[in-house]
Amino acid sequence: MLANFLIGLREGLEAALIVSILVAYLVKTNNRKGASQVLWGVAIAILTSVLAGVAIAEFIEVVPEGTNEIIAGIASIIAVFFVTWMIFWMARQARGLKAELHEKIDTAVKTSALSLVGVAFFAVIREGIETAVFLWSASRATGDDTNPVLGATLGLITAAILGYLIYRGALKVNLSKFFKYTGAFLIIVAAGILAYGVHELQEIGWFPFLTDTSYDLSGVIEKGGALDTLLRGTISFRSKPSMLESLVWFAYVIPVAYLYLKPAKKN
Repeated sequence: MLANFLIGLREGLEAALIVSILVAYLVKTNNRKGASQVLWGVAIAILTSVLAGVAIAEFIEVVPEGTNEIIAGIASIIAVFFVTWMIFWMARQARGLKAELHEKIDTAVKTSALSLVGVAFFAVIREGIETAVFLWSASRATGDDTNPVLGATLGLITAAILGYLIYRGALKVNLSKFFKYTGAFLIIVAAGILAYGVHELQEIGWFPFLTDTSYDLSGVIEKGGALDTLLRGTISFRSKPSMLESLVWFAYVIPVAYLYLKPAKKN
């Protein structure tokens, strides 16, 4: 639940900040009609993202036996790739994001109302689709008993509230630190999802090597118990991973965390 809450909160807040930047700029330039057009683009993007998430879940339910694991494994690996890209993209672009969005708005205003809708749609849809795929993968990795849907919903609602309060000036948040710390935690979450994806593909024989158990904590952490549910709900923990799963986990976490946390070079 916590992993999905954090994913929903971070991704939702990114989208909320983008929307607030767009709307605030149009209001500031006395273009309130344009602001309403932006909200239409946002609404369409949100609806598209929700439908994408539902379509993925429904499709998995009807595919032939064996295909389920293939899709889950591949989708999880793809989701990790996209969320990793997103983490580094936000770290690099956060400072210049506002100016970039203002430039796109200026260009769209000179073109047509439909262009404004398009700017808002494409600014939000990337976050929305990434969130839908990543949340679905995280839900598969953590299990239904960790209440992943509830966690994601609460995260998105919290993000919407925070975004509105920031827009109204009622709340000040150190966004740089927020994205830095949540990004670091998402790297751990992504590593667990990546290991889960490998597990699914090993189950159907795609990776028939390093299948021996690397460690077994099932005697210490009871399956289905409170601690097991907590660990799975936060970092997609498995008490009996294969050697390949453990290898993939460390092979992802060590270099990605190093690149993400290392101090930026001073010019």
